[in-house]
Amino acid sequence: MSDSIRLPLEAWGRRLMAEAEAWADRSRVRRWAYEFLWFGLKQGWACLFGGAMLVLIVGTHLLWPDQAPMSRYDFLVVGALAIQAAMLALKLESWEEARVIFLFHIAGTVMELFKTAHGSWLYPEDSVLRIGMVPLFSGFMYAAVGSYIARVQRIFHIRVRRWPPLWATWALAAAIYVNFFAHHWLVDVRLALFAATAVLFGRGWFYFTADRVRRRMPLLLGFFLVALFIWLAENLATFGRAWAYPGQADGWEMVGVDKLGSWFLLMIISIVLVSIVHRPEPEPFAEPGA
Repeated sequence: MSDSIRLPLEAWGRRLMAEAEAWADRSRVRRWAYEFLWFGLKQGWACLFGGAMLVLIVGTHLLWPDQAPMSRYDFLVVGALAIQAAMLALKLESWEEARVIFLFHIAGTVMELFKTAHGSWLYPEDSVLRIGMVPLFSGFMYAAVGSYIARVQRIFHIRVRRWPPLWATWALAAAIYVNFFAHHWLVDVRLALFAATAVLFGRGWFYFTADRVRRRMPLLLGFFLVALFIWLAENLATFGRAWAYPGQADGWEMVGVDKLGSWFLLMIISIVLVSIVHRPEPEPFAEPGA
């Protein structure tokens, strides 16, 4: 972009921000509303990969032509690769983050192969770019979770207090991942895994900045809210027929709330994988209002 266009846009942006700040400073309610707006905008920016994937899934479900030369699922693979390439080219993600997100892709695809073979869910449409019954775009949905976690830490300047030892988080994540497979033959120990998660993270806090003031949130509450958001996104994705659970074979219905527990446990695996690149940094101080 030339300076003749960029500089006036930057000046307009600064003026708009100054006017918004002046409006917000007129009352405490306005300041809270302004901060909440920034919180939402930053969360949306952190969800860029996942949001773009949802737009592709729902949009192609509604608009994909029956006689298209490429299957919709194959188009989703190409679209996901284009989104990932654009995020790297625009430096919205680092190559180091992309490598960790690739681990999400592998771990997710392995789980998909196992779960579809056991009838936990299915992919109802045909495609060429697939492994067994699993289209390759499915791994990008797990990668979207990893992308969000990596980006949200940078965007909100997240720091932590009372984070458990890394070895303990890795052991917990490994146990959760194994249980996703083993519960098909052995006792499902997810209640014990929930308890272990509460013991490890129950005393911890996130510290973050949405606008001016440093805020804090319990780690477990943060995990739950992200799991809730993923569950809502899952409802959109199944509406778009990205995949279908057995109860959705004859038509869409909301995903059961019980899936929240699965997403909560997946959050632990996701956080631990991202910690390979972004080690949890301690919050040095708590500002007033935190």
